[in-house]
Amino acid sequence: MKGSENYGEIKALKQFPTAEVILAGREGFINKDAPDVKDVELAQDGFEKAMDKLTSRDYDMVILDELNVAVDFHLIEVEQVMELLNERPENVELVITGRNASEELIEKADLVSEVKEIKHHFQKGVGAREGIEY
Repeated sequence: MKGSENYGEIKALKQFPTAEVILAGREGFINKDAPDVKDVELAQDGFEKAMDKLTSRDYDMVILDELNVAVDFHLIEVEQVMELLNERPENVELVITGRNASEELIEKADLVSEVKEIKHHFQKGVGAREGIEY
């Protein structure tokens, strides 16, 4: 869901020498009701890379940022995520983020939390701020 490096969390992670950031997707928004075939292809490619990294046993933690959104947008199937969870080595912490987590994933997960937006500066017309969102 984030094919650009212009996000604060990606820039922050790049400050850690042992962190590897792999982007999947393209810049811009995706039409949830009718995703482009290219968006599905890019998401699937990113998911395959994630599966390879997760099962390589080279990492203590793998973070799949916005994977829940990719599932909600039908770019990735929930069955693929369930397979990913089943393939996860016991010593690897797997973090999956994003809104609208599927019921299957919530039931399978060891920990589920929700960040709920109460108020956002974007609602007042304030765009992304340098050093914060990008």
